[in-house]
Amino acid sequence: MKNITIEELNRLDQDKITIIDIRKPEEYRCGTYKNAVNLPYGETDKIPKDKPVYVLCHTGNNSIPVVEDLERQGFEAYNIEGGWRSYVRLHLAESLKSEELAKRTADIERSIIKKFRKKIWCRFTKAIQIYDLLAPGDKIAVCISGGKDSMLLAKLMQEIQKHGKFPFELVFLCMNPGYNADNWQIIQDNAKLLGIPLTVFKSEIFDTVAEIDKNPCYLCARMRRGYLYSEAKKLGCNKIALGHHFDDMIETVLMGMLYSGKVETMLPRLKSQNFEEMELIRPLYMVKEENIKAWRDYNKLSFIQCACRFTEHCATCGGGSGSKREQMKELIKKFREESPLIEENIFQSVHNINLATVIGWHKGEEKHSFLDEFK
Repeated sequence: MKNITIEELNRLDQDKITIIDIRKPEEYRCGTYKNAVNLPYGETDKIPKDKPVYVLCHTGNNSIPVVEDLERQGFEAYNIEGGWRSYVRLHLAESLKSEELAKRTADIERSIIKKFRKKIWCRFTKAIQIYDLLAPGDKIAVCISGGKDSMLLAKLMQEIQKHGKFPFELVFLCMNPGYNADNWQIIQDNAKLLGIPLTVFKSEIFDTVAEIDKNPCYLCARMRRGYLYSEAKKLGCNKIALGHHFDDMIETVLMGMLYSGKVETMLPRLKSQNFEEMELIRPLYMVKEENIKAWRDYNKLSFIQCACRFTEHCATCGGGSGSKREQMKELIKKFREESPLIEENIFQSVHNINLATVIGWHKGEEKHSFLDEFK
Protein backbone atom coordinates (compact mmCIF):
# COMPACT_ATOMS: atom_id res chain seq x y z
CA MET A 1 0.00 0.00 0.00
CA LYS A 2 1.23 3.48 -0.91
CA ASN A 3 1.23 6.34 1.61
CA ILE A 4 1.56 10.08 1.17
CA THR A 5 1.93 12.90 3.70
CA ILE A 6 -0.17 16.07 3.69
CA GLU A 7 2.94 18.07 2.81
CA GLU A 8 3.55 15.88 -0.24
CA LEU A 9 -0.13 16.03 -1.23
CA ASN A 10 -0.02 19.84 -1.16
CA ARG A 11 2.69 19.82 -3.81
CA LEU A 12 0.68 17.77 -6.33
CA ASP A 13 -1.32 19.19 -9.24
CA GLN A 14 -4.82 19.07 -7.77
CA ASP A 15 -6.46 18.91 -11.22
CA LYS A 16 -4.74 15.59 -11.96
CA ILE A 17 -5.81 13.68 -8.84
CA THR A 18 -8.98 12.60 -7.02
CA ILE A 19 -9.25 13.02 -3.24
CA ILE A 20 -12.01 11.22 -1.37
CA ASP A 21 -12.94 11.96 2.24
CA ILE A 22 -14.52 8.89 3.88
CA ARG A 23 -15.50 10.61 7.14
CA LYS A 24 -19.12 11.17 8.17
CA PRO A 25 -20.98 13.88 6.19
CA GLU A 26 -21.24 16.10 9.28
CA GLU A 27 -17.47 15.96 9.79
CA TYR A 28 -16.90 16.58 6.06
CA ARG A 29 -19.15 19.66 6.12
CA CYS A 30 -17.15 21.11 9.01
CA GLY A 31 -14.01 21.09 6.88
CA THR A 32 -12.10 18.94 4.44
CA TYR A 33 -9.12 19.01 2.12
CA LYS A 34 -9.57 21.29 -0.91
CA ASN A 35 -11.59 19.66 -3.71
CA ALA A 36 -12.12 16.44 -1.72
CA VAL A 37 -15.41 14.63 -2.35
CA ASN A 38 -17.28 12.87 0.45
CA LEU A 39 -17.77 9.11 0.15
CA PRO A 40 -18.51 8.09 3.76
CA TYR A 41 -18.65 4.37 3.16
CA GLY A 42 -15.87 4.01 0.61
CA GLU A 43 -18.28 3.80 -2.34
CA THR A 44 -16.20 3.54 -5.50
CA ASP A 45 -18.67 3.54 -8.39
CA LYS A 46 -18.37 7.33 -8.85
CA ILE A 47 -14.56 7.48 -8.72
CA PRO A 48 -12.83 7.99 -12.11
CA LYS A 49 -10.12 5.45 -12.83
CA ASP A 50 -8.04 7.72 -15.03
CA LYS A 51 -6.56 9.62 -12.05
CA PRO A 52 -4.68 8.57 -8.90
CA VAL A 53 -6.98 8.40 -5.86
CA TYR A 54 -6.01 9.73 -2.43
CA VAL A 55 -8.08 8.64 0.57
CA LEU A 56 -8.62 10.82 3.66
CA CYS A 57 -10.08 9.76 7.01
CA HIS A 58 -9.73 11.34 10.46
CA THR A 59 -6.48 9.71 11.57
CA GLY A 60 -5.12 7.85 8.55
CA ASN A 61 -6.16 4.47 9.98
CA ASN A 62 -9.72 3.92 8.74
CA SER A 63 -8.64 4.83 5.20
CA ILE A 64 -6.20 1.89 4.96
CA PRO A 65 -8.75 -0.84 4.11
CA VAL A 66 -10.43 1.52 1.61
CA VAL A 67 -7.11 2.08 -0.16
CA GLU A 68 -6.44 -1.67 -0.21
CA ASP A 69 -9.89 -2.29 -1.70
CA LEU A 70 -9.32 0.36 -4.37
CA GLU A 71 -6.01 -1.24 -5.30
CA ARG A 72 -7.74 -4.60 -5.75
CA GLN A 73 -10.17 -2.88 -8.14
CA GLY A 74 -7.32 -1.55 -10.24
CA PHE A 75 -7.12 2.02 -8.94
CA GLU A 76 -3.82 3.78 -8.31
CA ALA A 77 -4.65 4.57 -4.68
CA TYR A 78 -2.78 6.26 -1.82
CA ASN A 79 -3.42 6.55 1.90
CA ILE A 80 -3.06 10.06 3.35
CA GLU A 81 -0.92 9.62 6.47
CA GLY A 82 -2.31 11.20 9.61
CA GLY A 83 -5.58 11.99 7.82
CA TRP A 84 -7.60 15.12 8.52
CA ARG A 85 -5.94 15.50 11.90
CA SER A 86 -2.56 15.94 10.22
CA TYR A 87 -4.00 18.51 7.83
CA VAL A 88 -5.47 20.51 10.72
CA ARG A 89 -2.11 20.49 12.50
CA LEU A 90 -0.31 21.80 9.41
CA HIS A 91 -2.99 24.39 8.62
CA LEU A 92 -2.96 25.72 12.19
CA ALA A 93 0.82 26.02 12.18
CA GLU A 94 0.61 28.11 9.00
CA SER A 95 -2.19 30.28 10.45
CA LEU A 96 -0.06 31.18 13.46
CA LYS A 97 2.57 32.63 11.13
CA SER A 98 0.06 34.95 9.47
CA GLU A 99 0.34 38.72 9.89
CA GLU A 100 -3.45 38.70 10.29
CA LEU A 101 -3.33 36.49 13.40
CA ALA A 102 -4.18 39.25 15.90
CA LYS A 103 -7.10 40.42 13.76
CA ARG A 104 -8.47 36.92 13.40
CA THR A 105 -8.30 36.34 17.17
CA ALA A 106 -10.15 39.62 17.73
CA ASP A 107 -12.79 38.68 15.14
CA ILE A 108 -13.39 35.34 16.87
CA GLU A 109 -13.84 37.10 20.20
CA ARG A 110 -16.15 39.71 18.66
CA SER A 111 -18.34 37.03 17.09
CA ILE A 112 -19.29 35.79 20.57
CA ILE A 113 -20.65 39.18 21.62
CA LYS A 114 -22.10 40.20 18.25
CA LYS A 115 -23.05 37.34 15.92
CA PHE A 116 -23.82 34.82 18.69
CA ARG A 117 -24.96 37.23 21.38
CA LYS A 118 -28.46 35.80 21.78
CA LYS A 119 -27.74 32.09 21.32
CA ILE A 120 -24.43 31.82 23.19
CA TRP A 121 -23.44 34.90 25.20
CA CYS A 122 -26.86 35.61 26.73
CA ARG A 123 -27.50 31.97 27.60
CA PHE A 124 -24.01 31.74 29.13
CA THR A 125 -24.48 34.82 31.31
CA LYS A 126 -28.00 33.71 32.23
CA ALA A 127 -26.70 30.38 33.55
CA ILE A 128 -24.05 32.17 35.60
CA GLN A 129 -26.72 34.41 37.11
CA ILE A 130 -29.42 31.79 37.73
CA TYR A 131 -27.10 29.18 39.25
CA ASP A 132 -24.82 31.69 41.01
CA LEU A 133 -21.69 30.22 39.42
CA LEU A 134 -19.26 33.10 39.99
CA ALA A 135 -18.34 35.11 43.08
CA PRO A 136 -15.91 37.97 43.79
CA GLY A 137 -12.42 36.67 44.49
CA ASP A 138 -12.92 33.30 42.79
CA LYS A 139 -9.90 31.68 41.20
CA ILE A 140 -11.25 29.34 38.54
CA ALA A 141 -9.41 26.64 36.62
CA VAL A 142 -11.06 26.49 33.18
CA CYS A 143 -10.33 22.93 32.07
CA ILE A 144 -9.22 22.67 28.44
CA SER A 145 -9.65 19.31 26.71
CA GLY A 146 -9.04 20.72 23.24
CA GLY A 147 -12.54 20.28 21.83
CA LYS A 148 -14.98 22.96 20.71
CA ASP A 149 -16.83 23.09 24.05
CA SER A 150 -13.87 23.76 26.32
CA MET A 151 -12.30 26.21 23.87
CA LEU A 152 -15.50 28.23 23.61
CA LEU A 153 -15.88 28.11 27.39
CA ALA A 154 -12.37 29.58 27.75
CA LYS A 155 -13.23 32.48 25.43
CA LEU A 156 -16.51 33.14 27.24
CA MET A 157 -14.79 33.16 30.61
CA GLN A 158 -12.20 35.61 29.27
CA GLU A 159 -14.98 37.88 28.02
CA ILE A 160 -16.95 37.88 31.25
CA GLN A 161 -13.75 38.50 33.20
CA LYS A 162 -13.23 41.64 31.07
CA HIS A 163 -16.83 42.85 31.16
CA GLY A 164 -18.14 41.39 34.43
CA LYS A 165 -19.23 43.27 37.55
CA PHE A 166 -16.57 41.98 39.95
CA PRO A 167 -12.99 40.71 39.82
CA PHE A 168 -11.99 37.04 39.71
CA GLU A 169 -9.01 35.08 38.42
CA LEU A 170 -8.75 32.52 35.65
CA VAL A 171 -6.30 29.70 34.98
CA PHE A 172 -6.64 27.78 31.71
CA LEU A 173 -5.65 24.31 32.82
CA CYS A 174 -4.75 21.72 30.20
CA MET A 175 -3.65 18.20 31.06
CA ASN A 176 -1.69 15.99 28.68
CA PRO A 177 -2.62 12.43 29.72
CA GLY A 178 -0.69 10.91 26.81
CA TYR A 179 -2.14 12.54 23.70
CA ASN A 180 -1.16 11.63 20.17
CA ALA A 181 1.51 14.12 19.00
CA ASP A 182 -0.80 15.63 16.36
CA ASN A 183 -3.65 16.07 18.84
CA TRP A 184 -1.37 17.68 21.40
CA GLN A 185 0.02 20.12 18.82
CA ILE A 186 -3.50 20.99 17.60
CA ILE A 187 -4.62 21.77 21.16
CA GLN A 188 -1.68 24.08 21.77
CA ASP A 189 -1.94 25.82 18.39
CA ASN A 190 -5.69 26.39 18.73
CA ALA A 191 -5.05 27.95 22.13
CA LYS A 192 -2.52 30.33 20.54
CA LEU A 193 -4.94 31.17 17.74
CA LEU A 194 -7.71 31.95 20.25
CA GLY A 195 -5.47 33.83 22.64
CA ILE A 196 -5.83 31.34 25.50
CA PRO A 197 -2.71 31.13 27.75
CA LEU A 198 -2.50 27.46 28.76
CA THR A 199 -1.16 26.14 32.03
CA VAL A 200 -0.04 22.62 31.13
CA PHE A 201 0.70 19.53 33.19
CA LYS A 202 1.18 15.86 32.38
CA SER A 203 -0.25 12.57 33.64
CA GLU A 204 -0.13 8.92 32.54
CA ILE A 205 -3.86 8.27 32.46
CA PHE A 206 -3.99 6.83 28.93
CA ASP A 207 -1.35 4.24 29.82
CA THR A 208 -3.33 3.32 32.94
CA VAL A 209 -6.63 2.70 31.12
CA ALA A 210 -5.07 1.17 27.99
CA GLU A 211 -5.71 -2.39 29.14
CA ILE A 212 -9.19 -1.76 30.56
CA ASP A 213 -11.90 -3.52 28.54
CA LYS A 214 -15.01 -2.48 30.47
CA ASN A 215 -15.96 1.22 30.52
CA PRO A 216 -12.45 2.62 29.86
CA CYS A 217 -13.90 6.03 29.00
CA TYR A 218 -15.77 6.23 32.31
CA LEU A 219 -12.61 5.38 34.25
CA CYS A 220 -10.57 7.81 32.16
CA ALA A 221 -13.07 10.63 32.80
CA ARG A 222 -13.06 9.99 36.56
CA MET A 223 -9.27 9.95 36.69
CA ARG A 224 -8.97 13.08 34.56
CA ARG A 225 -11.33 14.98 36.84
CA GLY A 226 -9.38 13.91 39.92
CA TYR A 227 -6.10 15.10 38.38
CA LEU A 228 -7.70 18.40 37.36
CA TYR A 229 -9.08 19.01 40.87
CA SER A 230 -5.69 18.20 42.39
CA GLU A 231 -3.72 20.47 40.06
CA ALA A 232 -6.24 23.29 40.36
CA LYS A 233 -6.02 23.16 44.15
CA LYS A 234 -2.21 23.32 43.96
CA LEU A 235 -2.60 26.51 41.92
CA GLY A 236 -4.83 28.05 44.57
CA CYS A 237 -8.11 27.67 42.67
CA ASN A 238 -11.41 27.17 44.47
CA LYS A 239 -13.39 26.10 41.38
CA ILE A 240 -12.93 24.15 38.18
CA ALA A 241 -15.09 24.94 35.13
CA LEU A 242 -16.03 22.20 32.65
CA GLY A 243 -17.51 22.54 29.16
CA HIS A 244 -20.66 20.44 29.56
CA HIS A 245 -23.56 22.07 27.72
CA PHE A 246 -27.37 21.96 27.38
CA ASP A 247 -27.36 18.81 25.25
CA ASP A 248 -25.10 16.96 27.71
CA MET A 249 -27.60 17.75 30.44
CA ILE A 250 -30.74 16.52 28.71
CA GLU A 251 -28.92 13.46 27.37
CA THR A 252 -27.99 12.61 30.97
CA VAL A 253 -31.62 12.94 32.07
CA LEU A 254 -32.82 10.61 29.33
CA MET A 255 -30.03 8.08 29.90
CA GLY A 256 -30.91 7.88 33.59
CA MET A 257 -34.58 7.29 32.88
CA LEU A 258 -34.21 4.85 29.99
CA TYR A 259 -31.18 2.84 31.08
CA SER A 260 -30.91 3.21 34.88
CA GLY A 261 -34.54 3.57 35.94
CA LYS A 262 -33.96 6.82 37.84
CA VAL A 263 -34.47 10.55 37.45
CA GLU A 264 -31.28 12.51 37.93
CA THR A 265 -29.42 15.25 36.16
CA MET A 266 -26.03 16.82 35.58
CA LEU A 267 -25.92 19.68 38.09
CA PRO A 268 -24.67 23.11 37.00
CA ARG A 269 -22.71 23.40 40.23
CA LEU A 270 -21.56 20.91 42.84
CA LYS A 271 -19.11 20.61 45.70
CA SER A 272 -16.24 18.17 45.45
CA GLN A 273 -16.48 15.19 47.78
CA ASN A 274 -12.73 14.55 47.77
CA PHE A 275 -11.21 18.04 47.59
CA GLU A 276 -12.23 20.26 50.45
CA GLU A 277 -13.60 23.72 49.58
CA MET A 278 -13.44 22.96 45.84
CA GLU A 279 -16.41 23.28 43.48
CA LEU A 280 -17.21 22.26 39.92
CA ILE A 281 -19.20 24.64 37.72
CA ARG A 282 -20.69 24.24 34.24
CA PRO A 283 -21.15 27.72 32.72
CA LEU A 284 -22.28 26.34 29.30
CA TYR A 285 -25.23 24.67 31.00
CA MET A 286 -27.82 26.57 28.94
CA VAL A 287 -25.87 26.76 25.66
CA LYS A 288 -27.00 24.33 22.96
CA GLU A 289 -24.46 22.24 21.09
CA GLU A 290 -25.82 23.27 17.69
CA ASN A 291 -24.91 26.88 18.48
CA ILE A 292 -21.42 25.91 19.65
CA LYS A 293 -20.95 24.14 16.31
CA ALA A 294 -22.31 27.19 14.47
CA TRP A 295 -19.75 29.43 16.26
CA ARG A 296 -16.97 27.01 15.36
CA ASP A 297 -17.96 26.79 11.70
CA TYR A 298 -18.63 30.53 11.33
CA ASN A 299 -15.06 31.22 12.45
CA LYS A 300 -13.62 28.35 10.33
CA LEU A 301 -12.11 26.68 13.39
CA SER A 302 -11.04 23.04 13.51
CA PHE A 303 -10.91 21.35 16.89
CA ILE A 304 -10.16 17.76 17.77
CA GLN A 305 -13.28 15.65 18.25
CA CYS A 306 -11.73 13.88 21.20
CA ALA A 307 -8.09 14.02 22.24
CA CYS A 308 -8.07 10.40 23.38
CA ARG A 309 -5.53 8.40 21.39
CA PHE A 310 -8.06 5.55 21.22
CA THR A 311 -10.78 7.76 19.63
CA GLU A 312 -10.84 5.98 16.31
CA HIS A 313 -11.75 2.72 18.05
CA CYS A 314 -14.00 4.08 20.80
CA ALA A 315 -17.71 4.67 20.27
CA THR A 316 -18.11 6.60 23.52
CA CYS A 317 -15.62 9.21 22.34
CA GLY A 318 -17.29 9.66 18.98
CA GLY A 319 -15.62 6.94 16.97
CA GLY A 320 -18.89 5.11 16.40
CA SER A 321 -22.62 5.12 17.05
CA GLY A 322 -22.96 2.35 19.60
CA SER A 323 -22.74 4.26 22.88
CA LYS A 324 -25.80 5.13 24.95
CA ARG A 325 -24.98 8.81 24.70
CA GLU A 326 -24.84 8.58 20.90
CA GLN A 327 -28.23 6.90 21.01
CA MET A 328 -29.58 9.77 23.11
CA LYS A 329 -28.23 12.26 20.59
CA GLU A 330 -30.13 10.48 17.83
CA LEU A 331 -33.29 10.39 19.96
CA ILE A 332 -33.07 14.13 20.69
CA LYS A 333 -32.48 14.79 17.00
CA LYS A 334 -35.80 13.09 16.26
CA PHE A 335 -37.47 15.13 19.01
CA ARG A 336 -36.23 18.33 17.35
CA GLU A 337 -37.76 17.26 14.06
CA GLU A 338 -41.06 16.68 15.87
CA SER A 339 -41.08 19.90 17.91
CA PRO A 340 -38.48 22.45 19.09
CA LEU A 341 -40.25 22.54 22.46
CA ILE A 342 -39.46 18.97 23.51
CA GLU A 343 -35.79 19.47 24.40
CA GLU A 344 -36.59 22.66 26.32
CA ASN A 345 -39.32 20.80 28.19
CA ILE A 346 -36.88 18.03 29.16
CA PHE A 347 -34.52 20.71 30.47
CA GLN A 348 -37.26 22.50 32.40
CA SER A 349 -38.77 19.28 33.78
CA VAL A 350 -35.90 18.74 36.23
CA HIS A 351 -36.26 22.34 37.40
CA ASN A 352 -39.96 21.86 38.09
CA ILE A 353 -40.48 18.54 39.90
CA ASN A 354 -43.76 18.26 41.79
CA LEU A 355 -42.93 16.09 44.82
CA ALA A 356 -46.67 15.62 45.52
CA THR A 357 -46.85 13.41 42.41
CA VAL A 358 -43.60 11.48 42.87
CA ILE A 359 -43.80 7.82 43.92
CA GLY A 360 -40.44 7.66 45.63
CA TRP A 361 -37.26 9.65 46.10
CA HIS A 362 -34.07 9.59 48.10
CA LYS A 363 -31.34 11.91 49.31
CA GLY A 364 -28.20 9.95 49.97
CA GLU A 365 -29.18 6.76 51.84
CA GLU A 366 -32.42 8.25 53.18
CA LYS A 367 -35.38 6.96 51.14
CA HIS A 368 -38.90 8.34 51.00
CA SER A 369 -42.24 7.27 49.54
CA PHE A 370 -45.53 9.00 48.80
CA LEU A 371 -46.98 6.58 51.32
CA ASP A 372 -45.08 8.31 54.14
CA GLU A 373 -47.53 11.21 54.08
CA PHE A 374 -50.45 9.25 52.65
CA LYS A 375 -50.70 7.13 55.79
